[in-house]
Amino acid sequence: MQQLPKRLLSIDVLRAITMLLMIFVNDASGVKHIPAWIDHAEGNADAMGFADTIFPAFLFIVGLSLPFAIKNRMSKGDSFISILIYILTRSAALIIMGFFHVNLESYSTAAMLPKALWAILITIGFFLIWLDYPETLSKVKRYTLMGLGVALLIAMAIIYKGGDALDPGWMHPSWWGILGIIGWAYLICAVVYLLAKGKLNVLVPVLVLFVAINIARHTGIIPKKIWLIGDASSITLTMGGIMISEIYAHLVSLGKTQRIWIIFGLTGILLIVLGLLIRPYTQGISKIRSTPAWIFICSGITVLAFELMIYLVDVRGKRNWFKIIWPAGTSTLTCYLMPYFQVFLLMLFHINYPSVFNSGIIGLARSMATAFILIALVGLMEKKRIRLKV
Repeated sequence: MQQLPKRLLSIDVLRAITMLLMIFVNDASGVKHIPAWIDHAEGNADAMGFADTIFPAFLFIVGLSLPFAIKNRMSKGDSFISILIYILTRSAALIIMGFFHVNLESYSTAAMLPKALWAILITIGFFLIWLDYPETLSKVKRYTLMGLGVALLIAMAIIYKGGDALDPGWMHPSWWGILGIIGWAYLICAVVYLLAKGKLNVLVPVLVLFVAINIARHTGIIPKKIWLIGDASSITLTMGGIMISEIYAHLVSLGKTQRIWIIFGLTGILLIVLGLLIRPYTQGISKIRSTPAWIFICSGITVLAFELMIYLVDVRGKRNWFKIIWPAGTSTLTCYLMPYFQVFLLMLFHINYPSVFNSGIIGLARSMATAFILIALVGLMEKKRIRLKV
């Protein structure tokens, strides 16, 4: 197994930028009269907007970070079982949160609580369960608060009604939501990585297999999605990040770090070219349909962005350039959940932005300002040790 440094600041910065842009594009999706290239492309279109590059970048970054976390635990002497439990509990947390989030989409007006209040309460439940409690807090208090969070989620699940008022239904995974998709991808890739012990001669064939499954799914060779794996799109993106981390580790171990620039540069460019070449034969470019072309192009863009961050942050030491968004790289899940408080508090109290802030350049500026403000709030919360740890 190749050795990695305990942490790459470039990954934290890349994660922070991606989280900033994720909050921005999600908020901007409600802004009218903006350039079409900024928003998501239509589901049936052979196209890709800027917003369509953010989530795959995040999945790729999950893969970049995964070897660091597992190898650090191995170096501390953690057993196979303890690491597996860590993987399972982390995945379960993301899948549970994603499951609740996706059911917000079909929340019924026939439910006992307003949608906004239900959303806020489940988010509070997430914080109570997965808060990074200080070690100085007694176990009794910690488990009491976590128990309250579990009870709150159970209560919200019991009173939930989805669908329409005439035919309400209960919670179900129509899809797994953003966090759920990350959770499933992380689970599969982390288990594969743990079993392979980070060996490239095992990881490479596995990555090729997932790529082949995705291509086969979009060329009709595989007619249906595979259980847990689906069309392997999210897993392919995450495994791609793992491979880049392992290549980095291999070059470091050989003392040939100067080769990073040419290898990562060519890899990024080749992935983009491959995506464009395969585009006509695999249902075009589409985030909604998670086509191979979309996977390759977004992976290539992320590799090039990672290479740039290595140069700026790890080599040139320009970490302070990104100081203002640093909390988005270290408390990323907290940042992701903050808009649920912002959006649904506004909805609960029927507060609307003036129309000028919901259109055009001013609307986009408001969305970007919102992202910076929420990240700044998370920075203040970090200082008070209020952050989620999953």
